This record gives sequence, structure tokens and C-alpha cells, in this order.
Amino acid sequence: MSVLLVVVTDAVQAGGIMTNTNYHIAFDRMFARGATFDIDAAFSNPAGLAWGHEGWQLSLNFQKPWQNRDIETTYPLLKSMYGSETHKFRGKASAPIVPALFASYHKDRWAVSTMIGIVGSGGFVKYDEGVPMFNVMLGSMLAAKGVMPDQYQLSSQMKGKQYIYGGQLNFTYKVLDCLSAAVGIRANYYDGYYRGHVTAGGHPTFGNLANLQLDVDQRAWGFTPIVSVDYHQGPLTLAARYEWRTKINTTNNTNTLEAGLGDNLKAYLMANDPATLQNIAGALGTKTAPYVDGAETRYDMPALLTFAVGYEFSPKLRATVEYHFFDDKNAKMANNRQEELTHGTHEFLAGVEYDINDKFTVSCGGQRTDYGLSDGYQTNTSFACDSYSIGLGGAINLTEKLRLNVSYFCSLYSDYTVKNSNYLGTGVAGTDVYSRTNHVIGVGIDYKF
Repeated sequence: MSVLLVVVTDAVQAGGIMTNTNYHIAFDRMFARGATFDIDAAFSNPAGLAWGHEGWQLSLNFQKPWQNRDIETTYPLLKSMYGSETHKFRGKASAPIVPALFASYHKDRWAVSTMIGIVGSGGFVKYDEGVPMFNVMLGSMLAAKGVMPDQYQLSSQMKGKQYIYGGQLNFTYKVLDCLSAAVGIRANYYDGYYRGHVTAGGHPTFGNLANLQLDVDQRAWGFTPIVSVDYHQGPLTLAARYEWRTKINTTNNTNTLEAGLGDNLKAYLMANDPATLQNIAGALGTKTAPYVDGAETRYDMPALLTFAVGYEFSPKLRATVEYHFFDDKNAKMANNRQEELTHGTHEFLAGVEYDINDKFTVSCGGQRTDYGLSDGYQTNTSFACDSYSIGLGGAINLTEKLRLNVSYFCSLYSDYTVKNSNYLGTGVAGTDVYSRTNHVIGVGIDYKF
């Protein structure tokens, strides 16, 4: 039943497994923003606001993502289920328009800032045909008893949602003329659900063979302390930021949870093969245990350490290189899956920005994300793929106070293949190939008072 746990942890994000980093459109068009003094520093470099605009700033940003999360499975039984031994289960991941709000006030050596946005996960995913993890398991179980896929109708659908909403508050102080520091706190609210069904029915002898239904809501709070420092001297800026691990422990509000065999099949097994019936009942009980009402699941956001080096080659040309480390191996996940990772997430970012004139600015950037994946970490219901991301865009100064930002970025993922000689415990070899696509467009407005 864990097949129903459809994780959508990075439907809209650039960043780690549970953490987003793309809130402001300037990130989408440049990526490396860890040394900025602009309004988006309220997230990426709070200490840098000591050199930012004197007075108030506001920024409102909107992003629209599109993503696919597909699983291509090769297994002999699929030929009788779908007409070919290889079948692609397509997952559509999406989100509505995703907003983020920034605000800051700077006077003399002090600054205060805030950011509100979707700080982790952020979207929906839906598998209209379900996922192979359960379809194959159910089909193999029935086939072992002589009930083949062409003797019944299989209906399977899985969908899920995960959002982590965050509100962050920072206080910045210029300690020296070349050095500033900031402290902050972010409140995070987790809101997710899992819905799904798998039914096998229409058999000429037994009628309904199996029925599984799930409808679970999960919610929780978590808090993140944050510190950052910024060294700025002439054209050079050096910046660092650290976020502590955020403990998020969700509690199930289970609306529906059903898992069992059809009455006729159950009666037949009880009379002729009680051991098999007992084994199936035990397996279903184990699979459904995480979703009973009141059960708890961990979705920690990992500690995050960032370093950035920015350099202003001229009043018009700026560039930044940056490094992020997400300590995923020490952030609790469902079923302690973090232990399967070979290391935490490493990200390498670079970006350049150029002012064509006083009105127009263009920028571009790239990012490499390495999650430390392993075969043991990947599952049909929660998988990741390493990626390269590229972004570009520009800004238009509509007035001296008002700036428009536009952007586009995409992530180019590496497929991840898992070969198993005993696929899902069936004793038959099978292969899953995990693949993803991601595209995001964005627009935002910055205003200086």
C-alpha cells in the first residue's frame, strides 16, 4: 500500500530533495544569487541587505511550472497487462501559479526583511494508470493463482500533494564597514494529501478480486533558525548562510483506508488455501500501517550551508559562483530512507548579469544538482534524478522605482535505472527507469520606496 505514497517533493523547485531555492524571478534568470544586495537577498543573502537600497523595498513574484515524472518498467507480465513487456507509467506533476512576497527596510547600519513563499515541495502529481509497484505486485499475485490479467479489469490511479509554506523574518546589522551579519527565523507549515485506489474486478468466477482505497491528509509545523554573514570590499563580495535542520513530523488525518480481497476470492482462499490468504492479509496490513489515522511521518527539511563569491567586473557586469550543501542524510524521511543516500545534496551554481543600459538588464545562469542517489533510495512513489539546470531572462526598469523581471528555466535530468533480479519479490527480473522533465516561467515586480 505504500505505493499510494506519491511524493511530489520538487514539483516546482530548484534546490534539495525537500527544500526550494527559487522564489524570486532573479534566481530563475541567474541562479547564483547568494551574493546579491537586491530585494531577493531577504532569502539568499540576508546579511547583504546592509548594502542594499536605503528605505523600503517590496517584491511580488509569480512562477508557473510544468513537470513530468515517468516510470518506464520492463517486466514479463506487463505484456498481458498492457500489450508489451515495457510500459511507461506517466506522472503529471503540476502546480498553479506559485507566488512569493519579499519586503525589506534598510536604514544606516540596520536592515529588517521578510519573505513569504512555498519553501519546500510545492505541487501535485497524478498517475492516471497508477504505478508499477502495485499493479505488477497485484497482477503477479493473482497470476500465481491462475487468474491472468485478461480475465479481469484493473483500475488504478494515484495522486498526491505536498506544500511547505514558509514565512521568514531576518535582522541585519553592519558590524564593520566591510562586514555584516544577519539572524533570522522561518516558520514552515506542511500541508499534503495522498489519494488513490486500486481495484481488480469483473472476473467471471470471483467477481471483484481486490479493492484498495486511500484518502489521507497530513499537516505539521516546523521552525528554522538562520544565520548569514557578508564581506563586501570594493568589487568583491563573499557571503555564507546556514539554515538549521527543520523537524517536520506530520500526523495522519485518515478519511478512507480500505485494503482487502473480494468476498468470493477471500472465501475461496479460506477454504482451499488459508496460508496464502493469511500471507496476503499480513502483507496488506504492513503496507497500510503508515496510513492509519493518527500515524506520524517525518518530512524534515535538511540543514543547508551556502557559500557565494560575487564580483563586479564593471558597473554594468556582475558574476557570481555559489555552492550549496543540503545535509539530507541527517534529515529524517519516511521509513528512514535518508540512510540509503550516499551523501547529502551538492549544488554548484554560476550566473552572470549585464546592464545593457539604464533601462534593460539581461542575465543567465546554470546549476548542477547531485543528490547522492542509490538503488535503495529510489522507489516508484518517491524518486529523484540528478540534473543540470539552465536559466535566462531579464529586467526592465519601468521607472526609477519600479522594475519588471521575467525568466525561464528548465532542468535536464539524468535517467536513473534500477535493475532487480527479484522484482517486487516475485522471483522474476524487472527494470524501472525513472525520468523527469521540468520547465518554469516567471514574472515579478520590484518596487523601491
